[in-house]
Amino acid sequence: MTAMPRRLVMAALPLLLAACGGIGSLGLGGSAPNATQEATRVRGGEVVAVNRYLWAASLDVLDFLPISAIDPYTGVISTGYGTPPGGGRAYRATVHISDPALDARALSVALQTSSGPVSAATARAVEDAILTRARQLRVQDGRL
Repeated sequence: MTAMPRRLVMAALPLLLAACGGIGSLGLGGSAPNATQEATRVRGGEVVAVNRYLWAASLDVLDFLPISAIDPYTGVISTGYGTPPGGGRAYRATVHISDPALDARALSVALQTSSGPVSAATARAVEDAILTRARQLRVQDGRL
């Protein structure tokens, strides 16, 4: 690549990234889908909503896992393999938040190791950690 096209690409790159807009709103920075309300979108005449506290808590609790796909409008977070601090086994996770309520029924976590799914007790412990963190975030927000 010659110097002139390279400079042009380098100058246009920030503009292209700015045009993408709202990357933080996707939760890639660990933030909730929307700072003031749940992430909602109309899909096929149906409103889909995601609880922002569960969303943020999921990102907090699973922050040691690299994010591979994320969609706050459908409530899905998929990660690649990562090892928890002090752990020796690598995990990957798929989280689905299916409801705007801060409720255990709105959260589904699937954990897997390279040898297959983890035990139900391990998955339940991660779900409990996410729910606990979500409640802490709600209390901190002062919106009881």
